[in-house]
Formats: sequence, structure tokens, C-alpha cells
Amino acid sequence: MKRTYIYISLLFLIITSCVENPNVTEDVFFDTYNPSSSWVNGLKRQLALTMNQVVINSEMTSDNYFNNYTLYSKVFDKPEIVFTDLDVNRTQVEIGVLREMAEYAIETVLPKDSEAVDSDWSYAYFSKAYALILAGENFIGLPDETNGIVLSSKELLLKSLSYLDLAIEYEPDISTQKVYELLKARVYRSLGDTVNAKLYASKIIGETELLFNVYFDGTNGVINEMQNATFTASENRFAPLPRLDFLDPKYYDEGTAVSDQKPIALVKAEEAYLILAEALTTENKITEAKTILKNLITDVIENRPIAYIDDSRELRNGSNRDDYPKTAVNIRFDNTKPYLPDYVLDRQSGKIKIHTISGTKVTTSDINNITTLDEGLYLIYRLRQEIFISEGRRSADLGIKFPVSETEQQNNPNISDKFTQALIPNFIPLNFELDNFLVDSKTGNITILHDMNSVLVANKTSEYVLPFN
Repeated sequence: MKRTYIYISLLFLIITSCVENPNVTEDVFFDTYNPSSSWVNGLKRQLALTMNQVVINSEMTSDNYFNNYTLYSKVFDKPEIVFTDLDVNRTQVEIGVLREMAEYAIETVLPKDSEAVDSDWSYAYFSKAYALILAGENFIGLPDETNGIVLSSKELLLKSLSYLDLAIEYEPDISTQKVYELLKARVYRSLGDTVNAKLYASKIIGETELLFNVYFDGTNGVINEMQNATFTASENRFAPLPRLDFLDPKYYDEGTAVSDQKPIALVKAEEAYLILAEALTTENKITEAKTILKNLITDVIENRPIAYIDDSRELRNGSNRDDYPKTAVNIRFDNTKPYLPDYVLDRQSGKIKIHTISGTKVTTSDINNITTLDEGLYLIYRLRQEIFISEGRRSADLGIKFPVSETEQQNNPNISDKFTQALIPNFIPLNFELDNFLVDSKTGNITILHDMNSVLVANKTSEYVLPFN
């Protein structure tokens, strides 16, 4: 019963935060005008809190970022993920609260509110679906109800589809319907369903500006923690893999950080192009896939906004590793590849260019040079890494999944020991090598120890990665 009490307490805290009155009871809440509107606002707030946990921990667990300070997990960079870790539990809890809030909206708040509109219902169904998607992408399995049995990651993803259908059915805005359709393509891709993934991704091709964000509110204490970790905080907390340096930071603030919290993209048009190209490539339709990828570059990414910011405070001087490059040097993706310029920025020489939604150094020429399936897959996964950086997507592409937490097991008799083991595929380098690189003592040039996109392609038949193979 302990978990039930925890969730009830959380729901009452959410009710009071939604209506900004600490004396509001459940009965009073339902007697107010249009409680659904307040609850939907609470769902949006909880989505932001959930994404903070997912994004920080996914970026740190992957090869995108190294925790170069002390505030966040000390072991996810290894990666070492154990069910007793508080950050595992925090991530699970935030996803669980989002799911419970959505269910409460669907089962209790919306049916009692005669002023509830279709878009309120749609957002509640979307929130339930997205909680299931986050659970399926990031965990080996989770219960989908308090003290329930564990559903596998695939079962969680499958269950999200019916809620996405309801979100689409109730949503009056056509562009938002397309967002939810793209989410269906994302789920079908994760499930390895090529036919449906292509079907739903194809619906979005040409919708070049499609973008659906989660927003943060610094005034009310819901900051973008990834923005804090990569830009705002004075301690230079997160350091990107040097070949991704040109994409850091994605989020920044000017003036006061409290008033300038940047959103994180949950869904964007780029993903449709990537899903369709990956499916076509695995079908050995290389020419068609190349056309889609070139359109991704010219029609979508090149038209996304950029900004020029002063990032001279960024000295890569965290306390865990002090050899991150501070000036422009050449890098190579591993010791078999040539050195390349312009991946590491000199942040002391003036304002730097940043990509606020999507950026990449993959060019149409690179795409034209694709001749084999593996070359196509390699560029697609490099594009996925660069386009989705700082959005919490990379660890799922690497096949890494968190276990069910110890707290859940202690309070839920349905949790057997097999669910308390993280999934870290055997091709993932351990002992901090995932983020590791070598620095030439004479030139300062950088060699990345592992080009993980090459590793992914080499292991494309693994059940944990490249789902269309």
C-alpha cells in the first residue's frame, strides 16, 4: 500500500500546484470552473519535470556527454546502472507520475468537467502515451499501474499506440495530429515494424517545420536542466564528446536564466525523414534512401534557426577531466579515420554559431557517396546522434535500458530479480571508454576512442539496436 499512498500524495500536491492554492482539497478543486484546464497545465509541468530526468540521464549514459563535475551521477558515464541508484528511481518516479496524472485526468478530472474540451482529452491521452513511450525506450520494463505487473519495453510501446490513436481522434488541430502520427512512426520503428513505420513517417515528409516542444518555466522553478548543465551553470558541468563540440550548447540564456528557459523538442520533422531513410536502407533501396536524406539536409535542417552567442565562459574545466579541447583542433572519429577540422569551436575568439533545433556536419556530398547498406546506416545513425543531441534519445539508440528500481521492488510484489538488471549490450565499451578520447601531446588533435556509430552498424543484427535489421 505504500506506493498507493505516495501517488495519492503526489496527486494532491499536483492539484494544489495547478490551482496555486495550498488550501484546495479535491472536492473544492472539482467545484472550480473548468478544472480540466488546470489539470492539463499540471500535465505540461510534469512533462517538463519528467524530461529533465530523462534527458540528463540519457545524455550522460550515452557517448554524447561526460559528467565533468560532481552534481549528477558519478557512474552513468561508465556506464554502470544498478537498480539501487537513486537516479534510476527518480527517472522511474517522474515517468510514473506523468502516467498517473494522465490516467487521473482521463478517468476522473475530464469526465467530471462539463467545460472540458476535445484538446484537453487529446493532451491527456498524449501524456499517457508519452509516459509509456519514455518507459519503453528507457527501461527494460515497468509496471503501467500502481503495484502492477512489469510490462516489457515492447509491451509498453505497443500499449502507447492506442492512446496515440485517441489523442489523434480528439485533437482538433491538424498540425498536432501530425505530431502524434509521427510519434506512432517512432513507436513502430522501435518495435521493428517497417511497414507501419514507413506508413506513418511518409505522412510527415514535406511537413518541414513540424515541431512539438516541452516548455520550461524558470519563474516557477521548472528550469531546463540540460540548459543549466551545458550553459548556465558556472561549473561547466557537462562536456560533449569532442566530435560533437560544434553542437554544444543547444540551449542557452541571455539576460537572466530564470526568464529565458529554452524548450526541448519532443517531436520534430527530422525524425520522419530519418525513419523512412532507415527503413528504405534496410530494404536495400539505397537510391531512394539517399534522396530522403538529402531532402532532410536541404529542406529541413538548413532551414532550422541558428543563433550566435557568447560562450566564452565555457572553459571545459570540470573537475573530473581537464584535457577537453578549449581551442579549435582537428579530430578523428577513431584511429582508422582521417583528422577533420571545424568540429571543435574556439569559444574565446568571438560569438559561436549554435543550432537551436537541429544541426549536423553531414553534407549532401557525404550522402551522395553512399554505395552500400552499411555506409547508409552509418550516416543515418550519425545524423540521429547529431540531430537529437541534448534531447535524451541517444542511449536508446545504443540499446541501453535502465532496470526497475529497488524502491519499486520493495513495494511491489510483482517485481522479480530479472527486472532489476540493466540492459547494457556487450558491445558497449565500459570503464568510461564510451566518452573517451586521446589527445596528441604535440598538436592537441583528438582521436575518439570509439566511433559508436560504426560499432552500432557492426552489430546491426543485435536484437537491442537498429530495429529494422
